[in-house]
Amino acid sequence: MSVSRYCSAIVSVFALLLVIFTLIIPNRLTDIHFSSLLVFPLELLLVGLLLLPPGRIGLVVRWVMAALLALGVIFKCADMATFKVFARPFNPVFDGYLFANGMNLLNGAIGKAGALLVAVLLALLVLAIIAGAFWVLGRAQGVLCVSVRKSATLLVGGLALWSVLFFVESPRASVAFYQHLAAHARDILVTAADIKSFNAQLAKVDAVAPTDANLFALLRSKNVLVIFVESYGRTVLDNPEFAPQISPLLERTTGELAEKGFTARSGFLTSPTVGGLSWLAHGTAMSGLWIDNQIRYNSLMISERPSLNRLFNKAGWRTVAVMPAITMDWPEGNYYGYEHIYDAYNLGYQGKPFNWVTMPDQFTLAAFHARELAKPAIKLAHTPVMAEIALISSHAPWTPVPQLIDWHSVGDGSVFNEQAISGDSPEEVWKDSVRIRLQFRLSIEYALQTIASYVMNYGDDNLVLLVLGDHQPAPIVTGDSGHLTSSARDVPIHLIARDPKVIDAVAHWQWTPGMLPAADAPVWRMDELRNRLIETFSLPAH
Repeated sequence: MSVSRYCSAIVSVFALLLVIFTLIIPNRLTDIHFSSLLVFPLELLLVGLLLLPPGRIGLVVRWVMAALLALGVIFKCADMATFKVFARPFNPVFDGYLFANGMNLLNGAIGKAGALLVAVLLALLVLAIIAGAFWVLGRAQGVLCVSVRKSATLLVGGLALWSVLFFVESPRASVAFYQHLAAHARDILVTAADIKSFNAQLAKVDAVAPTDANLFALLRSKNVLVIFVESYGRTVLDNPEFAPQISPLLERTTGELAEKGFTARSGFLTSPTVGGLSWLAHGTAMSGLWIDNQIRYNSLMISERPSLNRLFNKAGWRTVAVMPAITMDWPEGNYYGYEHIYDAYNLGYQGKPFNWVTMPDQFTLAAFHARELAKPAIKLAHTPVMAEIALISSHAPWTPVPQLIDWHSVGDGSVFNEQAISGDSPEEVWKDSVRIRLQFRLSIEYALQTIASYVMNYGDDNLVLLVLGDHQPAPIVTGDSGHLTSSARDVPIHLIARDPKVIDAVAHWQWTPGMLPAADAPVWRMDELRNRLIETFSLPAH
């Protein structure tokens, strides 16, 4: 055999192995191990048979097979990423916005030119995958067509053997590639049906809200703060890596609040998202509808469904949003009905950012208090405030973790500059998964301590807080492999108030006394929260 023919044979074998690897590799990084690759895919035999026709027909079939093979590769890569972050597979319909979000992130990180270059490189990568699939199948077609009759006999024989293995339920006979593509096709159909169903749900009249005079009557004159804590999930109470520190902290907080006359009740909510996409949780809690994908969220934003914020405003509250992570135009804010939105630029923070985190939670709460609850005009008018507040210090990369200081020293936030440049860089922290989880825990401790300290320093008889997590952290923190358990989406929720009438009103909720929810505490879906608040704190219509 000549050197050129020898090299050609090696290339052909490599191409065949590449096709097999593409067909059998799992779509989750945690599922990739040696035994998962010891399977024989039916699709390889079918592709071989379809490549046998010569001429133009063979060329057309080759292009079709290349497109399907490339599509499978792209979907598997996308699945690996979304399982890693959101603990679910990629959805071709409602995950398309992730590319736009990624471009916005790159624009801020490396500029428009750099972001455009990355977009071009991604497009070239997709084209390279398609071209590579076409080339690989061309090598296989060339080998098979040397002797069509022998190839057909071998492939049919292999198909018969595979069928025997399949019907005796051997784990070595695989149709994983077909199942993977079929699952994504079903996702597209299910998503289309879901969009239609959700739009019909939005069109229904919301019959829950009572008349203006009775709406939230039991909270009249109270300042109501709905505080979302980033990535505050049930894992901090269930995971033995976090619970030994977080559970005692919540118990101590219960006692410290009690010394100031505050009482707490705690339970769990099931969030519509995991690992990120916090706005889906905000939309779910505020609208009373299950918002588990971007298309539902977009539909909600242009609907007339009254948000919890709008209902409070209708009943006489001044409604504000405190969103320190908002650094661009936020047209979605119009849906919620805030009278004022505090973002990263108008909260008055003059300190350095904590990497992605624009400002520490303590400054967020201090700035809100100074601009709203302590404002003389608001106090003289006796106008209660309903605020939706997002605390983001527990957002990745969890370094550096801020430290509480005296509230009177917060000022314009420049006092935090030394903290903002302290500690290890994200690159250093993210080299070690154990270190990642440590930093996450410390950030949750900081967020909880900040909220408790705020209540004990500024709380009064008219303060009511509803503190809840937006979602569980990413699987890199929870340790999930992508196979979600029944509690994998659960987040803690706490009601804190000094007025005993507020606490008595929620007795039928059967939430656990204190800040530490019992393991068997009630678990509601997050979309139940809005209507529960309306029903509990409003007087019945006459």
